[in-house]
Amino acid sequence: MIPAVLARAEPTTAPLVALITGASSGIGEATARRLAHEPDAQLVLVARRDDRLRELAASLPAPATHLAADLTDPDAPERVLGHVGEHHGRLTLLVNNAGAGWPAAFGEGGYENVQRHMALNFDAVLRLTEALLPVLRSSAPSAIVNVSSTAGRVARGGTGAYSASKFALAGWSDSLYAEERANGVHVGLVLPGFVATEGFPQRELLERALTRWAVSTPEAVAEAIVDAGLGRRPERYVPRAYGLLAAARVLAPWLVRRVSAGRVLSVLAPSGDAHDRSA
Repeated sequence: MIPAVLARAEPTTAPLVALITGASSGIGEATARRLAHEPDAQLVLVARRDDRLRELAASLPAPATHLAADLTDPDAPERVLGHVGEHHGRLTLLVNNAGAGWPAAFGEGGYENVQRHMALNFDAVLRLTEALLPVLRSSAPSAIVNVSSTAGRVARGGTGAYSASKFALAGWSDSLYAEERANGVHVGLVLPGFVATEGFPQRELLERALTRWAVSTPEAVAEAIVDAGLGRRPERYVPRAYGLLAAARVLAPWLVRRVSAGRVLSVLAPSGDAHDRSA
């Protein structure tokens, strides 16, 4: 299927074709709405809920196609590639946003819980990116934005499986950036903290003046995704202050580890519940 996609002639003025996973709600939906206002934008919406995707596509001010898919299915990358080839023929921005978290201590959740996280938050991202990379290269300049988490830089008890998947995603993103730069494919990384979404309203944090700063909105994360993708920024924390926590992890790991055993880091390093499900 890849040769058929690559063989399609590009228009004189190439449109922005952006594919967003986990697009039916939360960060993914906000990103689709934000990108729909870019000049000559075409969107590809991917998530599990077909009805939500149809509704979103119909409401956008830009042309949008959609595909209902569980990205952990073995045939999902091929299906997405085929959809892009049939409806668009090129791809200039891939937003790997779909993800989920199931908090549990390793002693209770064990390897099974780690495997569950890795299957969606890491393996599915790699498999989809592998399938679409030839199209991104042929459409260059293009970009990939991987949505990790602040928990992908600093971990705390009870969320190790989620952090492991997001640490892996962050490390792989750094490597992919170095590898694909020569091909004109930029790789950006976005690391949100707590985000108030439909499934996770974060009411407890928002009600306290001391912790309100730590909660962001899907729209703020969407803006960071656009900055990392179209703006070709290497990395964005949301809110930006979370970058200080990541720096502390490098400069004073002993301090961060000590704090992580208490309650303070529960505010500063979100659990998987803070991130969108694959929707």
